[in-house]
Amino acid sequence: MKKVTIYSTPTCHFCHDAKDFLTANGVEYTEYNVAEDTDKRSEMIDLTGQMGVPVIVVGEGDDRELMIGFNEPKLRELVGIDGAEAKVIDMTSARTPDDSSSKMKEVA
Repeated sequence: MKKVTIYSTPTCHFCHDAKDFLTANGVEYTEYNVAEDTDKRSEMIDLTGQMGVPVIVVGEGDDRELMIGFNEPKLRELVGIDGAEAKVIDMTSARTPDDSSSKMKEVA
């Protein structure tokens, strides 16, 4: 499987959705909290020219692909998860504003 890196912040809902999707589908990833890690924040800005999160990098070197934001079909394609085998996560009740923990539930 390709190397996956995600630049995120603790309060970013789309960051949580992307990480929940990757975890639910057994995709290992490296996460950098760019709210605290200024070196990784600079690295992310150098890669993308902007500060929006999440930034997801799939692959390495000349073979890497960058995604700004969370686009589930595109991420599924980049990491090689067939739509038929992907686990779908119901995000409608995933979090409340005072709850940063994941309460995802799998749906059929």
